[in-house]
Amino acid sequence: MQIIGRLKEKELLDKLMSSKQAEFIALYGRRRIGKTFLVQQHLSKKGLYLECTGLKDGKLQAQLHNFIQSFSKTFYSGLPLQTSKSWREAFELLTIEVKKHKNKKIIIFLDELPWLATRKSELLQNLDYFWNTEWSKLPYFKLIVCGSAASWMIANLINAKGGLYNRVTKSILLEPFNLSETKEFLKSQKIKLNDKQILDLYMVMGGIPFYLNQLDPLKSLTQNINEICFRKDGLLHEEFPRLFRSLFERAELNLNIVREIAKRRYGIDFKTLVEKVGKKAGGRFKERLQELEAAGFIQGFLPYGRKKRDHYYKVIDEYTLFYLKWIEEVAQKRSIPKEIDYWTKVSKTSSWLSWAGYSFENICYKHSYKIIKALNLESTGCLVSHWHYKAKGLEEGTQIDLLLEREDNAITLCEIKYSSQPFSIDKTYAKQLQKKIEIFENHLKQPKQIFLTLITTSAFKENIWSEDLINQSLTLKDLF
Repeated sequence: MQIIGRLKEKELLDKLMSSKQAEFIALYGRRRIGKTFLVQQHLSKKGLYLECTGLKDGKLQAQLHNFIQSFSKTFYSGLPLQTSKSWREAFELLTIEVKKHKNKKIIIFLDELPWLATRKSELLQNLDYFWNTEWSKLPYFKLIVCGSAASWMIANLINAKGGLYNRVTKSILLEPFNLSETKEFLKSQKIKLNDKQILDLYMVMGGIPFYLNQLDPLKSLTQNINEICFRKDGLLHEEFPRLFRSLFERAELNLNIVREIAKRRYGIDFKTLVEKVGKKAGGRFKERLQELEAAGFIQGFLPYGRKKRDHYYKVIDEYTLFYLKWIEEVAQKRSIPKEIDYWTKVSKTSSWLSWAGYSFENICYKHSYKIIKALNLESTGCLVSHWHYKAKGLEEGTQIDLLLEREDNAITLCEIKYSSQPFSIDKTYAKQLQKKIEIFENHLKQPKQIFLTLITTSAFKENIWSEDLINQSLTLKDLF
C-alpha cells in the first residue's frame, strides 16, 4: 500500500538506514497514527527484518513467546524454537544470530515497547546492556522501538535518566495528517470531497489515518459521520474512553483534566487548572499534563503579553473536542438516535455553526505555518499566539483569534470566520473590528505596526467597509 505524506520521516529513516553506524531509533505518536504502517511499508524490505509487537497486559512468557516466533520467522524460516526464559536469554540468541549476517542490514522493530516492557521483565535493563555491549558496535544493526504511550517513550527512552540515558540516536514524533495530507489520503481512497467538506471532516476526526480509513466512498460525508460517530457499532462512538485506557495507567484522572481544559475556549492557566482538578488528579499533576501534551491531546502555550510563568493549556485534538461536545451525550444514553439522519439535522443548527467557528480557529492555529507562508512572512520570524482580554468595569472585552508577532516590529492580527457562504463585512462588523484593534493597541507596551488579515472558509467579498480595514485576506485553500 502507498504511504501518504510522511516525506520527512521517510527521508530521515532512509538516512538512518544507510548510515555507517548502529542506530537506536525511538518512534512515537498517538494511537492509530500509522507508526507501524510506516515502518512495515517503508523498511521491511530493506534488510533482514524482525518485528515483534507487545501484548497489552500480556505476561512475560507470552511476550517472549511472540519474540521467539518472530525471531524464528526472520532467521530460521519459521521453524519451532523453544521460548526463552528471559529477555537476557532472548537477546543473547539474537546477538549470536545477527553476528552471522555482517553483510546484511539487520532491522529489529519492537512495536508497542511499553506493552513489551512488563513489570519485573527487565526488558529495558537488557535492552540497555545489549545495546551498550554488543549492538552499538555493529554498523549494520538498526533498532527501532515504537510506542503509542508517548509519555512513557519520552520518560523511559528519549529523556531517560537511568540505564538508557543518551542511548537513543534519533527520536521521531509521528504527527497527524495536516489538511493537505488528509486530502491526498482521501483521494487515494477514492473519496471525493471538496475543501470545505474536508475541513468539516477534519473537525470530527482530525488527521488520524485509521479514522479516515473508516469512510465509505459510496456514502455522503453526513452519512459517514452519522454512522462512524453516532451508531453503537461506529468506531468513534466509544473510541474516546478506550483510547485513554490504552494510553494511560490512570486514564480517568487524565480524562478529568482534559474535560476541564475543554470547557475553556481560550485555554486555562495552570493555577486555575490546579484549583479545579488538582486534588482529583492525585499526585504528579505536572507529569499528567506532560503525558497529555506528549500524546497530542493538549498544548501548553503563552498568550501574547503574558509572563513566562503564566502558562496556559488548551485542548488541540479535533476528535477529543468533537467527542466531548457531540458524541458523548449520545454514547452515554446507550441508544441509537431515533432519527436515521441524526447528524444531518444537528449539522444545520446554530449550535453546530458556532462550534465549527471555534474548531476552525483551532485548525488555523495548528496550520499557522501555512498562513505564514501565504502571507509571505517566512523570511520574517513569527511567534504564533492569541490574545484574550476580559472586560473590566465599563471596558469592553475582546479576543484575537490568531496573532503573528513579527521580528520587523509589526504584528499581524488574524480574524477567522467560518461560513458556508461568501463572506463580507458590514458596517456593524467593521466597527467591531476597529474597536478590537483599538483595545489591542491600548494594551501594547510599545507601539507596533498593526496589520489585519481575514481568514475565511469561503470567498471574501470586498466592499467599502473592508477597503481600509483588511490588509490581506486568505481563504480555506491557503491552508491546504
